[in-house]
Amino acid sequence: MKLNLKGEKCDTAKCPMIKRSYRPGVHGPTSRVRPTPYGTQLREKQKAKTTYGLLEKQFSNYFDKAKKVKGNTADTMVRFLEMRLDNVVYRLGLCRSRSLARQIINHGHVLVNGKSVNIPSYQVRASDLITLDEKIKKGTTLQTEMGHLEQHTTPAWLHMDAAKVEGKVLHAPQDEDLKQNFDAKLIVEFYSR
Repeated sequence: MKLNLKGEKCDTAKCPMIKRSYRPGVHGPTSRVRPTPYGTQLREKQKAKTTYGLLEKQFSNYFDKAKKVKGNTADTMVRFLEMRLDNVVYRLGLCRSRSLARQIINHGHVLVNGKSVNIPSYQVRASDLITLDEKIKKGTTLQTEMGHLEQHTTPAWLHMDAAKVEGKVLHAPQDEDLKQNFDAKLIVEFYSR
């Protein structure tokens, strides 16, 4: 399944999933494996971890945090993942991938409410204002990113002002915004064993 980890490359014919849509190895093109329920749950968890670029301990901590909140655990966990700063920078269109967003956050180029934040897992809140510092706006590194900003569509829970290159979190993601390429209910079942 395409996870769009390579940015725009996944939209072209050079995408690795288009070149080889089977498993790696000598038996990849001909193997037919029936997944067990455990294997299906594990695959969904691995898809989510890879999509957000998290390690196992970080991901299980998000599940533990979501389990303590009242309501649907699957939706709460996805909401926590979506409200990470690196994901918000990616969703606003300031970067083409979450890994690039994580890198510019680590270097201190992202400002939240006017203050530099260098922690990619920082949880943003409603009405937070996210901007880039002036040094990186003028640099050549992100000029190509800014060229794609006009045609980028942001989710309904975010607002992007392309002229000022600043985004605002309007509210936490709701039901329709929580749709992902993985099944969060299977992840909850995996951790509830």
